[in-house]
Amino acid sequence: MNRFRSYPKTGSATAILLLCGIATTAFLPNSVRAQKATSSAPVVVQPGAPGQPTKTLPPDTKGTLPPLSAADVEFMQGMIMHHAQAVEMTALIPTHTENPDLRSLGARISRSQADEIKFMKRWLVVRGEPTSMSMPGMPGMDRSGKPMALMPGMLSPEQMEALHKAQGGDFDRLFLSGMIQHHGGALTMVKDLFDAPGAGQDAELFNFATDVDTGQRAEIRIMQAMLDRKSSEEKR
Repeated sequence: MNRFRSYPKTGSATAILLLCGIATTAFLPNSVRAQKATSSAPVVVQPGAPGQPTKTLPPDTKGTLPPLSAADVEFMQGMIMHHAQAVEMTALIPTHTENPDLRSLGARISRSQADEIKFMKRWLVVRGEPTSMSMPGMPGMDRSGKPMALMPGMLSPEQMEALHKAQGGDFDRLFLSGMIQHHGGALTMVKDLFDAPGAGQDAELFNFATDVDTGQRAEIRIMQAMLDRKSSEEKR
């Protein structure tokens, strides 16, 4: 009786299978091998204009910022100044009125406009532009050396002084009417931007300006309703 059993030679079988796999790969068409090699490469797609097809760009394509117009830069610089006055106005609320509705509104305006100031400054810095219209070392002076004019809707020094001196109901009325005027000026600035030839083409700028227009129109309606309600209460 044969005391030895015969087992399959697994090592040889595995080697044969590996060789078959290599041979199969070697005989794949060049186009298939190229497809496998490039399947992990990033695909850059450029959306087409309305009615136009999209384009597939080379993987090494890099994005570039769109060209700026002088109106774009001036809008951002001016709106920083404009927003700064709104923040200054809302900073008076805690010490000048106990009106809870006005306090809530003021906190929202202050927070949103402070955040927008940070965005506008970043936008300008990324594009190598100064964050202020004023000449370096000469606050309140423009680049021609002349005193800077107030942006549309901004309160005059006399209006700001009156707001600082007011308390209670008088402050509420001056604040609401002043901020309605202030917001209306921002809407004018947005309109002037989009009316300027070649301006407002940058996507970030376009979205920001559109948001300013929408948000401040809504806040004007809220403030006008508060002012009307206050006037009605005072007449009783």
